[in-house]
Amino acid sequence: MSDLIQQIKSLSESYFEEILEIRRHIHAHPELSFEEHNTAKFIEEKLHSFGITNTQRIAKTGVTFCLEGKEKGKTIALRADIDALPITEANDVSYKSKNEGVMHACGHDVHTSNLLGVAKILSQLTDQFSGTIKFIFQPAEEKSPGGASILIKEGILKNPAPDSILGQHVMPLIPEGKVGFRPGKYMASADEVYLTVKGKGGHAAMPENFVDPIAIASQIIVALQQIVSRMANPKTPSVLSFGKIAGGNINNVIPDEVKVDGTFRTFDEEWRKEALQKIKDISTSIASSMGGSCEVDIASGYPFLVNDEAYTMRNIEAAKNYMGEENVVELDLWMAAEDFAFYSHEVPGCFYRLGTRNDEKGITSGVHTPNFNIDESALKTGMGLMAFLAINELNS
Repeated sequence: MSDLIQQIKSLSESYFEEILEIRRHIHAHPELSFEEHNTAKFIEEKLHSFGITNTQRIAKTGVTFCLEGKEKGKTIALRADIDALPITEANDVSYKSKNEGVMHACGHDVHTSNLLGVAKILSQLTDQFSGTIKFIFQPAEEKSPGGASILIKEGILKNPAPDSILGQHVMPLIPEGKVGFRPGKYMASADEVYLTVKGKGGHAAMPENFVDPIAIASQIIVALQQIVSRMANPKTPSVLSFGKIAGGNINNVIPDEVKVDGTFRTFDEEWRKEALQKIKDISTSIASSMGGSCEVDIASGYPFLVNDEAYTMRNIEAAKNYMGEENVVELDLWMAAEDFAFYSHEVPGCFYRLGTRNDEKGITSGVHTPNFNIDESALKTGMGLMAFLAINELNS
């Protein structure tokens, strides 16, 4: 095992500069969800340059292929997301986004280049494992319904069907050189809540003649907080937040309607359905009792993400062997959402975090911010560890 670890680390070192340039190219040319046409073409070109020519497209901009080991065995899937966000980059770097208003602010450029590095490493080590490794370069993680759900519908988990799936994501809270794992439930479900509160507008000096949707919306927002504080099981983390209220144009006119947008997140699918129904019931009943009405539109998002406990524990032990026990940390529950969750409800999954922070270099900004960046040494750690975890699982 130690010989394999040294072999992988040596390959990671030798391929680092190439993967670094790949990361910078992808970062400079970001594309939004479902629009990753040039990114998919670039991925294919790089894979072909590695001698991997059996690539296939899926869901238009997704790319997939398999590497076969020395003999038949289990199948493991490795997934990276490839889309960017509608954010204008503020970093002053040579590889700054060339696409105005679009940025790899969530590290998907890192995930994609990392998986290309994994592919190059493992293509040199097919005599070291039995079974099949399925690579998934997935579009549209950032936009509902999520590329994962579409790829599953189009058969990504078939022919061959993976016995497990592995995903890696940057984490700016963790220093470069470390990784984080959490067995069991890890990330929350996420649903979008859209309320349209309707009343009857008119002069604000004569409210008795009208129905004020702003007053109704305020009562609805306050009442809905009871869902989390008084109706949810306190042992099940839940969040209901409203981030947008829009209604009216001037201080002395009651508008006809108000729009309220929010998000609901939790870790239990039954409670998720129940809570969303309560949002509808409470909103419509309050509006009706105050003389107005409320249209409730729920955009169903990603389910909660669960890491298979046995599989994740194997990966934790393997990561400690590869990196040293002091460099593997335990993660807390995370209320953000990820469409890797769809895979985790279909096959045993493990979604772990790659440390990218470097305080000395000032690389501390969080994901989804205009200043997000990484300590690029993390690429070396990322591709080497994922390659080792894949072989370790196939040979276990």
